[in-house]
Amino acid sequence: MTALTARTSATAQPRLRLTSRGRRLLGAVLLAPVALGIGVGIAQVPAALASNTSSASATTFEHHTVLAGETLWSIADDIADGHDVRDVVHEIMRLNLLESSSVQAGQELALPNY
Repeated sequence: MTALTARTSATAQPRLRLTSRGRRLLGAVLLAPVALGIGVGIAQVPAALASNTSSASATTFEHHTVLAGETLWSIADDIADGHDVRDVVHEIMRLNLLESSSVQAGQELALPNY
């Protein structure tokens, strides 16, 4: 039996050992696609912001000073020209970065051209 045991242990493969250098290399190889994806995503942000601002600046619009008694709805209704007034109100709010539809007399608004 001792000859059989010696033969089995002699033919057994040695365990694979991963050194600290190997662990660093394996970690780098596994994290490289993640880092590449994050880098590409970050590189796209300025282009997305630039295209967003350029489209907003390319849009032509008129300025309007809010008169006493005017509401955003009445202003939108005047310029809607067949468009849904709700969409026009939303567009005015978007152009002027308004969080609500409240406007004050004397306030300058950018109005979209329809």
